[in-house]
Amino acid sequence: MSGSQVPDGLTLRPLSARSVVLSLLLGTHPPELPARDLVRLVAGFDVGASTARAALSRMTSAGDLRRTDTGYRLSERLLERQRRQDEALRPHTRAWEGDWETLVITATGRGPAARAELRSALTALRLAELREGVWLRPANLDRPLPAGLDRVAERLVSRPGTPAGDLAARLWPLDDWADTARALLAQVDRSRRPADRLTAFAAVVRHLLADPVLPAELLPADWPGAALRDAYARYQREQSGQVRAHGTRT
Repeated sequence: MSGSQVPDGLTLRPLSARSVVLSLLLGTHPPELPARDLVRLVAGFDVGASTARAALSRMTSAGDLRRTDTGYRLSERLLERQRRQDEALRPHTRAWEGDWETLVITATGRGPAARAELRSALTALRLAELREGVWLRPANLDRPLPAGLDRVAERLVSRPGTPAGDLAARLWPLDDWADTARALLAQVDRSRRPADRLTAFAAVVRHLLADPVLPAELLPADWPGAALRDAYARYQREQSGQVRAHGTRT
């Protein structure tokens, strides 16, 4: 299904029943809900009960969910996605002293699938590719790199000769990211129906995952990253209240 065009040039993906279920569980801690509560909750987003139950069955078969004694829980694979989503909302940063994390890919003879998987992993770590096989970012994130990277890359700390702001602008499309963030903020402000709000905030989460989380001194003026995180945090609290309210019903 194609996305719907909205003002500001955004194209929002319509959410399937599966997407609604995942959005609810990804925002729930711990990510487990009784089947009855899930069916009630997704009904508020224009998903019928029979459609919701069919989606739960398919998602369990596909390994997205697992059955528990009390309901449905995210699979281990999707728990990692929830961790990344939580980190996107509350990134752990430290003071930046001018160093850059640098990874030089040393492994050779890897097939296309392995190379694509590595690229996805490095992008998820908010590294950017300067040239083929050379990835870097300012060393302001307080997070460990996966130990497995040592088998395929050499880790370095560097101080590039290029001015840091110029290098950041080369590595990331900062103006484009900021323009989309502002358009999303406008969209969530004008969305009223629960299904429309969930669709908009699903797009917000995807966009936050692409935020490079750079030091403030390397960002353009009026960077909207914090405002977008605050908007999502308010929505997450709102959704948590809805989940708790459904859980108290008999």
